[in-house]
Amino acid sequence: MTLTIANAEQALIEKQHQLNLRWYPHYHLAPRAGWMNDPNGLVWFDGWYHAFYQHHPYSTSWGPMHWGHARSRDLSHWEHLPTALAPEGPEDKDGCFSGSAVVNGEELALIYTGHKFEGDHTNDDNLYQVQCLATSENGITFARQGQVIATPAGLHHFRDPKVWRQGDAWYMVVGARMGNTGQVRLYRSTCLREWQEEGVLAEAPAGMGFMWECPDFFTLNGKQVLMFSPQGMQAQGYKNRNLFQSGYLTGQWQPGDAFSQQSAFQEMDHGHDFYAPQSFLSPDGRRIVMGWMAMWESPMPEQQDGWAGMLTLPREVTLDANNRLQMRPARELENLRQSWLSWPVSTLSNTIMPVMEHCETAEVMLQWDLAASDAEQYGIALEDGMRLYVDNQAQRLVLERNYPQFSLCGQRSFPLPDTAILSLRVFFDSSSVEVFVNDGEATLSSRIYPHARQLSVFAWSGNAALKACGAWHLE
Repeated sequence: MTLTIANAEQALIEKQHQLNLRWYPHYHLAPRAGWMNDPNGLVWFDGWYHAFYQHHPYSTSWGPMHWGHARSRDLSHWEHLPTALAPEGPEDKDGCFSGSAVVNGEELALIYTGHKFEGDHTNDDNLYQVQCLATSENGITFARQGQVIATPAGLHHFRDPKVWRQGDAWYMVVGARMGNTGQVRLYRSTCLREWQEEGVLAEAPAGMGFMWECPDFFTLNGKQVLMFSPQGMQAQGYKNRNLFQSGYLTGQWQPGDAFSQQSAFQEMDHGHDFYAPQSFLSPDGRRIVMGWMAMWESPMPEQQDGWAGMLTLPREVTLDANNRLQMRPARELENLRQSWLSWPVSTLSNTIMPVMEHCETAEVMLQWDLAASDAEQYGIALEDGMRLYVDNQAQRLVLERNYPQFSLCGQRSFPLPDTAILSLRVFFDSSSVEVFVNDGEATLSSRIYPHARQLSVFAWSGNAALKACGAWHLE
């Protein structure tokens, strides 16, 4: 099959009418049909937020990568647009891998990785990853400009460019693998078409991964944040439980200087499904992040329904005085709120109490009084498949899912904050849950696959006190 935009669009037109929509999201961005992974090219251009993404339109499995494309006025309602990129040229014949987008005057520029093999596809010695450019005046159709950075000598894995403007120059970070060591490499340009290598911005110490994917580099609160997804980190206790992680370092950098790291690596999200986050700026200057809400080598039951993968909600990120990222739901999401349902619950004692008969699209608000609660476990449960609860003995907030029919069972957790009140905002969609802890202190994001949707609150082996609780029905 010739992999062209026209053929991709024809395949999507045929497939999107055959989807089983039981788990298809209502207000998250998912593909029209086929496969989705990393968000790409998040940008504001000509009055729209644009989200591109890694996409295989021909099946629900990963395959030769295209760039899917959608846009939104408000980060809440997404309109699908034609496929933006297909692997049509010699520089990207085996896939248009991840990248970013920038506004350059009157045009929108996509900078992405061309993925190609010269010989046996099973041998990485034949792999070449190069950085490519495509441009558009209308933000919908793109003219391919070809390769702008070749694979550096000694590298084969060299991908996921993130570009930004600083002063009178463009800068680019690219993820790389040198032997078994992850790197982020830095480049500089005045025109987006010719780039000068500026050296290695950051490199993995022992135990920090063999490949650093999807790097992003931005400034918050006077510090520079290097966000990336390291592959090959080992689990340590409660940390790094997913196959691959996503997190950040903070430090100081200015053009011409080395990056001076000032904090240890921190995971960004503590759920089962979060990878390859990318940031962008809103027109009013907020730094917003979206990630892929799935995980490599994790079962994806929606594949049998004609689609696979989705993106997280957009999250406003700030940096606190302790160099920790705070993530809050983008304020535009409040526009999805419909009616408010207050739950008549204040205390629970060794019981489970239904509070919503059908929780499919909802924003749940909870304030647990930690000081007044002595139950061993207390929280909320979506039937028997998902629980979000306080484990008083372990002193952790736990997100647990139990779908043995799909081989999706297990827990992710975060230490309880040292506060009297635990405030939670919990967003439910058809097949996802996203938890925001104490106004941005932590997030936990996971895919869920309920067959029934009754939501209950519970407390076992003791008492639990709620200061406030209820839910917004969402559009």
